[in-house]
Amino acid sequence: MPVVGWRCAVCATTVDVATPHAFTCPRATPTDRHHVLHPLTAGSEPPRSDDDNPFLAYGPRLAWWAFARAHGMTEDGCVALTHEVAGDFGVTPFGRSADLSGALGADIWVKDETGNVGGSHKGRHLAGILLHLRAAEALRLTSGPRHPLAIASCGNAAIAAATLAQAAEWPLRVFVPDWASAGVLSLLERLGAEITVCPRQREDPPGDPSVHRFREAVAAGAIPFSVQGPENGLCLDGGRTTGWEIADDARPDRVVVQVGGGAFATCAGWGLGPATRLDTVQATGAAPLARAWAAAAGMAEGDVPGRWGELTTPWPDPYSVADGILDDETYDWLGVFDVMRASGGRPLVAPEEAIVEAHRLAASTGVRVSPTGSAGLAGLLVPDGRPAKGERVAVVFSGVAR
Repeated sequence: MPVVGWRCAVCATTVDVATPHAFTCPRATPTDRHHVLHPLTAGSEPPRSDDDNPFLAYGPRLAWWAFARAHGMTEDGCVALTHEVAGDFGVTPFGRSADLSGALGADIWVKDETGNVGGSHKGRHLAGILLHLRAAEALRLTSGPRHPLAIASCGNAAIAAATLAQAAEWPLRVFVPDWASAGVLSLLERLGAEITVCPRQREDPPGDPSVHRFREAVAAGAIPFSVQGPENGLCLDGGRTTGWEIADDARPDRVVVQVGGGAFATCAGWGLGPATRLDTVQATGAAPLARAWAAAAGMAEGDVPGRWGELTTPWPDPYSVADGILDDETYDWLGVFDVMRASGGRPLVAPEEAIVEAHRLAASTGVRVSPTGSAGLAGLLVPDGRPAKGERVAVVFSGVAR
């Protein structure tokens, strides 16, 4: 269905879709960040076109498109802007893997995002933000020099952000932890990003210090170019295209996806709809979503959002070879809860040996995927996630090996 606005999943505050730069809930404050805007939809679903670019194939379903149209941009104008900002995106391959099906004795399908912009699914989330920003510029809803974009990431999200920002000639600041890999930092430098390494400071509250420094930059005027919904709900717009592509191609019985911050699982679940069960996977060394799910057991569904601070405390000392899902909090946990509840899914926790084995199996298919990108497959190797007889299960390989 088309997006008609935004609604906070915590306090139910609504924001009109025509609002420029509607990044966060109006009731969120520096001392109360426990709010997140989710797309509010209504009406009949615009049909998919036959374009190979998902931002055109599903364009009229997207929030940025509705925002631009609300301010008078023509459909041809939306198409032209999509070509300019997101012209390098394409519908990614999705098909049955004979290798994995044989190895696991089940019907396993793979959605391969490693050839996407930036080498992962992350660019889909960020393209929705950038399209909104560029539409606001084109419609003269903003003025003055561009404020820099900002992101806290040391992996796929940062690479996607730098790729898109460089193409748009928009300055980008990337805040990274002090253990970020030299290879990623070198690539970010080549893409023109300004990098800030963020060691933990004595006065820092619990949580990722790079997120703290990112928030300080946003408070000083930077634009949150984030794949975390509470920091910028617009990232939950374009990410839905992955789920739509899977559902339109060959709807599986179940999709199992890796979770770091949770925006990917949230958007994939929204795109798939409740008819497809969505399970999530985290590592034993960083499983804040599964912990929150267990802690919320028995609570009335309507009471859960108000218990955010109680249910999602930062995970101490995250570790895994799948370093791209080591978010100490599942920032978009409310969206993931919603899609798992609606579809009958559950959070799965994979031991490190399962994540390593999943990467070995994934690499054997010939896809150049990282341990982070193949971590969803580890969910099929643990007892609670093993495929049932006759079940068609899909995983997403997202994050090219570097």
